[in-house]
Amino acid sequence: MQSALTGPGVEVRPVSARSALIRILIAADSPTMTSREICTATTAVGYPEATVRVAVSRMVAAGDLVREHRAYTLAPHLRARRDDLVAPHTVPWQGDWEQVVVTATGRPAADRAALRATLLSLRLAELREGVWMRPANLVRDRPDDLGDTTITLRTHAVEDPAALCTRLWPLTDIARRARGLLGAIEGADPAATFAAVCAGLDLITTDPVLPTELLPADWAVDALREATTAYLTWFQELT
Repeated sequence: MQSALTGPGVEVRPVSARSALIRILIAADSPTMTSREICTATTAVGYPEATVRVAVSRMVAAGDLVREHRAYTLAPHLRARRDDLVAPHTVPWQGDWEQVVVTATGRPAADRAALRATLLSLRLAELREGVWMRPANLVRDRPDDLGDTTITLRTHAVEDPAALCTRLWPLTDIARRARGLLGAIEGADPAATFAAVCAGLDLITTDPVLPTELLPADWAVDALREATTAYLTWFQELT
């Protein structure tokens, strides 16, 4: 694959064959595909068949793919709910905030890193060490074991919530990259478009999904979400 792929005002890193396969299997209706379906999908976005076959073999050996009945299934630990990426479930914001306070101490570094990843996946941001927050407008499932290490609180209206959001998230940088990726997705080259869509999905995953009244005026993430959704729909029909 190429080195970096550059769109209008944004640099998009190329996607490895392994990452491409994971994305493709997540985008499809089912996490299972035959060899022919995998080759059809990956060659359509610019990956040589030989490269894909090597990636498939390595993923099977690593446990990322499970081979059965001449088909390959993405391992559960690599799956993600497509709906969570493209259509987060929100409710009208009433001015309240979620606050999660980490209560456990003296934990191994691996456990601390895992908890941090979990809190980020819940689209919380760290105000200071051990204190995570976000506006209470998002509905999502919480891991059962989160209560073993944290306390979840509901905080009432805070002074200048827009300023607090700017402190919690780099909203200007997120909006700028979203605009650049929108331009890159509109390109004609299949490989560059696919790489831009993958980068877009990464950005959407980190989108804080804030209430509209707390977003910058030039917020482009929602438009990026629509563009990636349209691409995934097209790609799903292709595969």
